[in-house]
Amino acid sequence: MSADFDVIVVGSGMTGGWAAKEFAEAGFSVAVIERGRNIRHRTDYKDFEPPWKLPYLDRIPQDEAARDYPVQSTLYAVRGSTLQYWIRDSDHPYYTPEDRPFRWYQGYSLGGRSVTWSRRVFRWGPQDFLENSRDGHGIDWPIRYEDLAPWYSHVEKFIGVMGTYENLPQLPDSEFQAAMPLNCGERVLKERVEQAFPTRNVINSRGAHITEPTKEQAELGRGACRYRNYCDRGCSFGAYFSSLSATLPAAQRTGNLTILTDSLVESVIYDDASGRAAGIRYVSTADKSRHELRARLIFMCASTIATACVMLNSKSERFPNGIANSSGVLGRYLMDHILGVGADGELPGLEDRYYAGRAPAGIYIPRYANVTEHDRDVLRGWGFQGRASRPSWERARWQPGIGADLKQRLHQPGPWTVGLSLFGEMLPDKDNRVTLHPSKTDRYGIPSPYIDVHHGANERKILKLGTDDAVAMLKAAGCVNVRARYDENKDWSGGAPGEGIHEMGTARMGHDPAESVLNRWNQAHDVPNLFVTDGACMVSTATQNPSLTYMALTARAADHAIGLLKDGSI
Repeated sequence: MSADFDVIVVGSGMTGGWAAKEFAEAGFSVAVIERGRNIRHRTDYKDFEPPWKLPYLDRIPQDEAARDYPVQSTLYAVRGSTLQYWIRDSDHPYYTPEDRPFRWYQGYSLGGRSVTWSRRVFRWGPQDFLENSRDGHGIDWPIRYEDLAPWYSHVEKFIGVMGTYENLPQLPDSEFQAAMPLNCGERVLKERVEQAFPTRNVINSRGAHITEPTKEQAELGRGACRYRNYCDRGCSFGAYFSSLSATLPAAQRTGNLTILTDSLVESVIYDDASGRAAGIRYVSTADKSRHELRARLIFMCASTIATACVMLNSKSERFPNGIANSSGVLGRYLMDHILGVGADGELPGLEDRYYAGRAPAGIYIPRYANVTEHDRDVLRGWGFQGRASRPSWERARWQPGIGADLKQRLHQPGPWTVGLSLFGEMLPDKDNRVTLHPSKTDRYGIPSPYIDVHHGANERKILKLGTDDAVAMLKAAGCVNVRARYDENKDWSGGAPGEGIHEMGTARMGHDPAESVLNRWNQAHDVPNLFVTDGACMVSTATQNPSLTYMALTARAADHAIGLLKDGSI
């Protein structure tokens, strides 16, 4: 088969950037295909004025949000200053059952959601690769923590991770730069919670923010964080990791990278004679013209749902239900972290203290249920992300008042407040899936996604137990006016599936080709030159944010594929 490139990488975000970097630095020609528009690091970031200088105080007008952004506008990171990174829902329809909403937050531009992510990076622990096989929910991961540990280190040294060494078995330490220090409210919370609950740890959150630039990071033009916390508008300093500021520039400096933006991948081309993927078909979003691109190797990094849809739409005589889908599980086992509950309270006694800057960090309480505490009638567990702060003038949005008295009151910061937000594990379920709609298509004639996801009994237990724990910890810390984010009268009190923005599954890894799509190297069982390394490959969710694990899996898979390219196996 003739090839235009050695490697085609579909998607330019968290994993696509890593695949491009690894292959380009190994000397292979790489094409990155991005469906969204081109965004240039620094040049195209905008609106760094404070909210009071922006239209509508940086909010999206209600009629515009309802018309064009009914899903996207529900996300905390979608505002007037960040709207350029997010899609119009009206332009990218997808469908769900009426009684099972799914919130799919989509960022289509070069860099993808790596430009707007929350930047929390936690390694998975040894238990996270074992629990499927231990409790029988889901299939066994084909790898263990030890297989991924060196690739975690490889990624962390490049992206820059701030944090503190804690030596916790369920949350292994990373290759850290200096952490952003806890403020006084967070230090009080840590001391009191750990005293009241010795089996729990309150630690500095771990983030992909540079605090001490390495030589390599400086050579790429990346500098230390300036504590502005305008991260999701784009970081001109390159202090937080994105593919725009780090992996794509690293690939570009090799001279081996070609980037095609405004190019929507429709399907993967399968060659019956060779039994391999021959390339991809894509549509120019500028003029709807259709094209093909050939390569020796395909890396799918388009994001969980998009990757599943491309593969499901890649039909041939050999694969009538989607490429590499002899198992029939492609599109199934779609998961997301459960969230939307926790607790908030006021922390008295620190009224004479404040803090400098707006650190994009906070605290993290790693999982303890079924790790250091074994008295819960529930599978898996949860962790908490949170912070202590003093509300500024923006609290006027939800507090009563008007006129001069209100303005004068807002000259002073509000009381110290503490919030704990739960991130819980969702069990794999074959009935949670994405398929292609049988009759609905997008503006380019490509079948639209149909997403059907529900939460089960274990997820409901986690919401209630975790909320009760959050309330107990805040009260133990001395908080007053503690409010649980949980409604006993609701059938489901957490966020809708998708609100965690951590979609996982649909093309899972596994030992057995009869029940999985990928092998232990993220390589399709059925098609040896097709790899999937975004969230679609995941076998379970754990409780930690998954992006660091995606990147480590991508680097590991790329290293394996480079060996196959070099020895002529693919």
